[in-house]
Amino acid sequence: MSKAKVKSRKDNLGRALQTGESQRSADGMYIYTYRDVYGNRRYTYSSDLMKLREKKKILLEDIRAGIDVYASKDCTLNDAFDRYMKNKYKLRNTTRANYEYMYDHFVRETFGKLKVGSIKYSDVQSFYLELLNDREIQINTLDTIHTILHPTFDMLVRDDLIRKNPADKVMADLKKRDGKNKGVRHALTLEQQRAFLGFVESSPEYYHWLTIFRFLLGTGCRIGEALGMRWKDINFKSEYVDVNHCLVYYYNRKTKITRFMITEPKTEKGTRLIPMLPEVRETLLEEYERQKRDGFCKDTVDGMSGFIFSNRFGNVMNLHAVNSAIGRIRENYNAIELVNAQKEQREPVILPYFSCHHLRHTFCTRLCETEMNIKVIQEIMGHASIETTLDIYAEVNYAKKKSSFENFAANVRIF
Repeated sequence: MSKAKVKSRKDNLGRALQTGESQRSADGMYIYTYRDVYGNRRYTYSSDLMKLREKKKILLEDIRAGIDVYASKDCTLNDAFDRYMKNKYKLRNTTRANYEYMYDHFVRETFGKLKVGSIKYSDVQSFYLELLNDREIQINTLDTIHTILHPTFDMLVRDDLIRKNPADKVMADLKKRDGKNKGVRHALTLEQQRAFLGFVESSPEYYHWLTIFRFLLGTGCRIGEALGMRWKDINFKSEYVDVNHCLVYYYNRKTKITRFMITEPKTEKGTRLIPMLPEVRETLLEEYERQKRDGFCKDTVDGMSGFIFSNRFGNVMNLHAVNSAIGRIRENYNAIELVNAQKEQREPVILPYFSCHHLRHTFCTRLCETEMNIKVIQEIMGHASIETTLDIYAEVNYAKKKSSFENFAANVRIF
């Protein structure tokens, strides 16, 4: 017995509809019915038959590739990031806190609400440009944001929720367009460095900050390494500083409690011995004698005590207090310097915006100006990658070449 011929269905324009396609009589909307990778019935819609078939083609390709299309449409970037962080169980607490802070502060309430299946390269690029131009963040901050977004998208690719990483090459393209060193934390000049320390030394209001600033500018330590420094880490006889841990101010999102804690240095290269400059040795010896008279730091953090740097209450310092002090000193100094320069009819030496990390960068710059061995600089700074050292070295030497050419142009007539 022969099978009866199935009459093809047509739309209201007389066009034959394919398997799974239908047209709603009420409003003429075209519908394609399909089953996802789990066998669940799903639907996609379009007012145009050809556009519906374009959607259908992509859906079928995704289903054949094993991608969970429905999940990707429901999953936001916030969902993906939270899952990514949950699976990163080996992260140090400080790194985790930093990642979560950066994401919550810059991504969660805006870009993070987008569905991951809809995010394209141009969307990521536009978001990064918005952060740079509208919110005026530094390129270094954007690097940190990219450091957490890119692997989050990688996880989505591996989980078959998206087909490719939309953050691929975004940072590289931005840096290529704007120049490799755009946003580098520029160092203070030697004149600015001396003006800053001279002002602190001569100020009754800020003098108590002098030791920590001299230490930072004389060792190149990261601020957490410096704040965690104990007297037992200073070898006055052999004249070196032993960097073997950090003191950090850590916020726990679960307990909502902020506390000090001890962690390992930021990188494996971070554990190091830094030769002690004579000025640093003299400053620390003076500070030790003062504390013998006035009292040592009272705090114990994770079993460690005897910290060198403390506030007026005898407690360990935190990063935010040091950066706030720098801001106050800078504003006070600049206001006085502008008046003095006008009276003395000279150009003022103005201090730009800078933070604790700029002081580390300043030390590295001074070191690069005198030391030719890149490996020695890397070891002293504790840079994980020599590329970081080379970037600073190249910037310093470009400035030196530029200065040499300006001197050359002023003293030699070529034509």
